[in-house]
Amino acid sequence: MENIDIPQLINIYAIPWGIRIVTALVIFIIGRMVVAVVVGIAQKLMLRQKLDETLVIFVVAILRALLLLFVIIAALSQLGIDTTSLIALIGAAGLAIGLSLQSSLSNFAAGVMLIIFRPFVKGNFVEAGNAMGTIDKVNIFTTTMITPDNKEIIVPNGTIMSNNITNFSAKPTRRVDMTFGISYDDDLRLARSILQDIVEGDERVLADPAPAVVVGALADSSVNFLVRPWVNSADYWPVFWDTTEKVKLRFDEAGITIPFPQRELHITRYETAMATEQARTAVAE
Repeated sequence: MENIDIPQLINIYAIPWGIRIVTALVIFIIGRMVVAVVVGIAQKLMLRQKLDETLVIFVVAILRALLLLFVIIAALSQLGIDTTSLIALIGAAGLAIGLSLQSSLSNFAAGVMLIIFRPFVKGNFVEAGNAMGTIDKVNIFTTTMITPDNKEIIVPNGTIMSNNITNFSAKPTRRVDMTFGISYDDDLRLARSILQDIVEGDERVLADPAPAVVVGALADSSVNFLVRPWVNSADYWPVFWDTTEKVKLRFDEAGITIPFPQRELHITRYETAMATEQARTAVAE
């Protein structure tokens, strides 16, 4: 113990290491403050751009983690730690995690695109990702739909973005496409008059664009009318169902037949067929 030079230890080890530790702490503390300011500014800018709150929270969390990582590396470098190998280790770990979570990252990227470009919003009725329903939630990785019979469907965002998206609620109005067939023996003009009266008498049908009632095809067993009224999107199914019922009732009252596929079967009695065959055999002999 008598051979230990205290002043030399202080000058060689204590003071330099003390300065390094204090410097590292100052870098870490100031760095955290700077990160908080930068993250706050970024969050305000994204909210000002009216980005989805879920996306803002996720991006802010990633930005804060990355900036804090840089601050920690800068602080460690002041302590004489070789941060090059640490950065390489972090990069390798990030690559391994990225490969193992490839599908999740694909869903994340698709979720970001859905939130930014907004092909649909909550409450829209859509067909997307081989599913159909009303949008309930759009998260970073998945989208939740509610079907008309009140089932919950959770669809990966990657599946949605890799397929066509049909948004039935995107426009305020929709055209109801219906086809009604009548017999060739029925009065064509009377049937057209009934169809026009039904469509024009429905207050939910829009006057502009005007509804269309036209002969669409001379089919094998029927003359097909195409009925095309325009309605508000919310009235699509009620108008479709009510019109179908009214057409059946009015056609019945007017004696107009709605044909259905028929097949004629000619049945020959077995005995008659056998006698005919025997007669043919006898003549041949």
